[in-house]
Amino acid sequence: MEFLALPLGLLVGLSLGVLGAGGSILIVPMLVYVLGFEPKAAITTSLVVVGLVSLGGMVTHWRAGRVRVGTGIAFGLAGILGSLGGSYLNRAVDSNILLLAFAGLMLVAAWAMVRNREAQPSVPASTSATGGRIGVLAAARVEPALAAKVVVAGSTVGFITGFFGIGGGFVIVPALSVVLGLTMQQAAGTSLLVIAINVAIALGPRLGGEALPWEVIVLFTVAGLVGAVVGSGIAGKVRSELLARSFAGLIVVIAIYTVVRTIIAL
Repeated sequence: MEFLALPLGLLVGLSLGVLGAGGSILIVPMLVYVLGFEPKAAITTSLVVVGLVSLGGMVTHWRAGRVRVGTGIAFGLAGILGSLGGSYLNRAVDSNILLLAFAGLMLVAAWAMVRNREAQPSVPASTSATGGRIGVLAAARVEPALAAKVVVAGSTVGFITGFFGIGGGFVIVPALSVVLGLTMQQAAGTSLLVIAINVAIALGPRLGGEALPWEVIVLFTVAGLVGAVVGSGIAGKVRSELLARSFAGLIVVIAIYTVVRTIIAL
């Protein structure tokens, strides 16, 4: 069954590369319902895959000038406590409750993906107050309210990553584009840096506690990296709104399936 990680990883990578969000939310249900993982083991495995795939996709975006390193680091550091808190809380929650909560998060993510594509900022990042030359840290000194928004958004994303084992790009991308004024392309690229930082932090409490399924991780990651590189390369050449709607529909279907399977298992 491990070979199925290849097409599944490719799908995840394409989504991360094109949209900068959404793909990682499919990894946990894929691991649980297709590859037979226990939910909490699936979340830990998902974290490793998401982190590696995000780094791979980020390289292509960075070469194209679509990654704001300072902004990404600031946003990622804001999520440290959330990532750690989510990781520790995950251990205390029943697996069935975890899956039901995950299904609810999937529905929120699907709605957010569609909504975010309909509310893209019209102000170019190079001329916005926070996305331009001074950067997010300098802007935060001038505008304390902005710093508060970054901390709240960063902490929320960190918790989502630590608790659910996903990247949280559906929160990061709108925060970077709407709040901080980055273009959607820059937000997608920078979100991958934020995800990588959050994953590294969230993995800390989990390392050493269980053996990782490296065969699945390698297959999933290699396929995901290929998909992420291809996706990021065509990010500016496809109608992302249509892709986002289609992908959101897929997420809704999987969320419903997750709820039904979990209720039956109770």
